[in-house]
Amino acid sequence: MIRAYKFLMRPTVGQQAALGEMLRDHCSLYNGALQERRDAYRHGSKTSVKYGMQSAQLKEIRAFDPERQGRWSFSSQQATLRRLDKAMQAFFRRIKAREVPGYPRFRGVHWFDTVEFPKDGDGCRWDSTPHDPVTRVRCQGVGHVKVHQHRPVVGKVKTVSVKHEGRKWFVVLTAEQERPEPLPATGSAVGIDLGIANFLADSGGGFVPNPRHGRSNAARLEAAQKALSRFLRVRRDKRTANHRRAVEKVAKLHGKVRRQRLDHAHKTALALVREHDFIAHEDLKICNMSRSPAPRPDTETPGSFLHNGAAAKAGLNRSINDAGWGVFLTILNAKAESAGREVIAVDPRNTSRRCPECGHTAKENRRTQEKFHCVACNHTAHADTVGATNVLRAGLVRRKAQPA
Repeated sequence: MIRAYKFLMRPTVGQQAALGEMLRDHCSLYNGALQERRDAYRHGSKTSVKYGMQSAQLKEIRAFDPERQGRWSFSSQQATLRRLDKAMQAFFRRIKAREVPGYPRFRGVHWFDTVEFPKDGDGCRWDSTPHDPVTRVRCQGVGHVKVHQHRPVVGKVKTVSVKHEGRKWFVVLTAEQERPEPLPATGSAVGIDLGIANFLADSGGGFVPNPRHGRSNAARLEAAQKALSRFLRVRRDKRTANHRRAVEKVAKLHGKVRRQRLDHAHKTALALVREHDFIAHEDLKICNMSRSPAPRPDTETPGSFLHNGAAAKAGLNRSINDAGWGVFLTILNAKAESAGREVIAVDPRNTSRRCPECGHTAKENRRTQEKFHCVACNHTAHADTVGATNVLRAGLVRRKAQPA
């Protein structure tokens, strides 16, 4: 199996400048390759430019510009061209599927933050000074950069990437390792119901509170955004020092919220995986749930619109995104795979309206957000616990129906 590791780099001032130049040159290569594809397609011949053609030009590009493109790893430049090719293939795939195409955009320096080295030792070497107690990574054109390795890397390192986030630099590794030994069996199965009032309710009656990291940092984010809005919108290279600091403050606050949300998701998923052998959850379509309501034109008054509940829906969408269900489910599936646990997604329809005692399903069973009272058998419980119980039962049925 493949596992990723992310470590903080501690470059010197000169190494930071070299890393920034590496990003800018790879961004320039990406934009130049994209421009070539656009120009070829706009030509009367409708010429199609492929990755192989652009990769073959790298040798001439490096010889023509040895001070910039010639400084960096040939393999990393090929990876940048593959990145563009992947974006183009996704564009044509969306056209065939009649989705919103989204033609690949030109990248600004601040929107191109990663350089990938497809093979450890080819342009970039992880743990380049094994005799030194300090871990270092060596990048071609940059040198040996110190790395804060906070945990050991298990397995053989396959790829190395350098990533820029704010003022920090990170190295991201992918390592191939044998499948770890599964955790000891507990004989426990659980169903979970994701929500907003409570982040998670399980079929055993337990609850995980919703930390609402976005809401708790909303006041500071609002103040930082308001300070940023006082500056005129100009090109990045035209910004004053105060403008740049205001931008960095907003980015820093968003980064903090993101890390808090990830930390909560990791800890919650790890607790579930350690305690249960089988976990069932709702197969939520989060994009559809957080979609803005369609406008309602007023047929009697052309040019005006009727009330569509957009303001209330915006608040609900903000709460859904703040909970981070999608990130949590991704982490849960990854941890379950490593631990040898089983995770199954089930249809969420009527899970909070079906009585777990008699099976009666009706909208009237759920009187409020929290209270469940069956109109047929008078069974009462917390609505989220009822939903988690029904999710577990549906998951067990689906697992039994799966072929061995």
